[in-house]
Amino acid sequence: MVRLTRARNAWPCALILILLFSALALRRSGGYDLLFVEMISRFLPSTVRRLLGVDSTAPRPVSRAAPPSARPESFTLIDQPGALTALLTALDRVDEVSLDTEADNMYHYKVRVCLLQFLVDGEVFLVDALAPGLDLEPLWKRLAEIHLVMHGSDFDLRLLHDRCGFRAKSIFDTMLAAQLLGRQRIGLAALLEEHFDVQLDKDGQKANWSRRPITPKLLDYACLDVWYLPALRDLLTRELAALDRLDWLDQQCTAQIEAGTSGFAPATEHDWRIGRSERLRARGLPVLHAVWHWRETSAERIDTPPFKVCNNDLLLDIAYAAEDGQTEEAILAQVNLGKRHDRLIGSLSAALRAGFERDPETLPRRPGRDTNRRSLTQTELARLDRIKEDRDRIAATLAIEATLIANRAQLAQLAHAPAALDDVLLPWQATLLRSIPSLQSN
Repeated sequence: MVRLTRARNAWPCALILILLFSALALRRSGGYDLLFVEMISRFLPSTVRRLLGVDSTAPRPVSRAAPPSARPESFTLIDQPGALTALLTALDRVDEVSLDTEADNMYHYKVRVCLLQFLVDGEVFLVDALAPGLDLEPLWKRLAEIHLVMHGSDFDLRLLHDRCGFRAKSIFDTMLAAQLLGRQRIGLAALLEEHFDVQLDKDGQKANWSRRPITPKLLDYACLDVWYLPALRDLLTRELAALDRLDWLDQQCTAQIEAGTSGFAPATEHDWRIGRSERLRARGLPVLHAVWHWRETSAERIDTPPFKVCNNDLLLDIAYAAEDGQTEEAILAQVNLGKRHDRLIGSLSAALRAGFERDPETLPRRPGRDTNRRSLTQTELARLDRIKEDRDRIAATLAIEATLIANRAQLAQLAHAPAALDDVLLPWQATLLRSIPSLQSN
């Protein structure tokens, strides 16, 4: 037995003994809680961890659960005027629904909501948002009063706000919950496989949801997107509660709703300044401006996403070739537009000539520097590095991604104005950083 000769060394040993006896008592009583032991194991010596049969570096035990049945026995497809009544009646009976959407952003120039999936009190409803004559306005009004369970809601909330004017009342986002639990794989397919031994058909993620009729295979896929959400929510809720992070999630979800009301970033006259364009000068800039707008016009005309006309690398290659003094013929000889080449090469040639002929001085000017923003001083840059180190240390202790606590832009704001902590971060984030040394020093 080691004799303790310094009183200040006594409290860590006492803490270890308390944790040890608590864990052993749980084990003897049959209430051995793996999550509890996992939480305290980082404070215990390796010999004690071996005694308990745990290893703080070992993979987290997987919690498994199952919904009432592996798959829904049936679903209701709403694709006719007047058929929405059944869903509206079901919504009147509940205060929570699971929701997902399918869009056509991979296939059309302007994104549309194509399908809405609902799980309402154990019943699946699939709403064809493209069905002729189907008025969804009563649905949005009813849905705005109900709590939603969603996964990866950021795109969905922005899309529904932009296209339908919808704003959620409250949400539980299972992706955000998984992030706050430190999950490495946070996609719905990964979580369902981990917790329910379910594998989603990956074809559904790349499907053209605007094509009609929707195949039975895709309708089945759409059902599974919401079928497991309540069970997954319950499972993640228990884990968050054990770590006292439910309030963190509530704050994250509220912020997600607010972000959703801003919709997607509007187009500006500077969108053509892509990638490495800042290095272009005389001939290259007007050529890039011309071919970028050619791509946008072509994509809108043939109703396809711009990246399916050509990627940014090709636009920049053309601009840099012009910058280097290559002729129109030499540049076009290196271009391959795939299956649409013959259809598009003529208009690209015209755009390229227009770029050659345009005076760079007539291009839209870069926006001036925001007077409310300025570069960090050397002192502030040093503080930024210290704040980042403190943030990373806390994140490692909590086993979560550091950017969940504060991203790079927020760190820069804090480096400039440490007193603005509560204005820059959510309350749970600010609480974690409030006492770090880097925010206390001047």
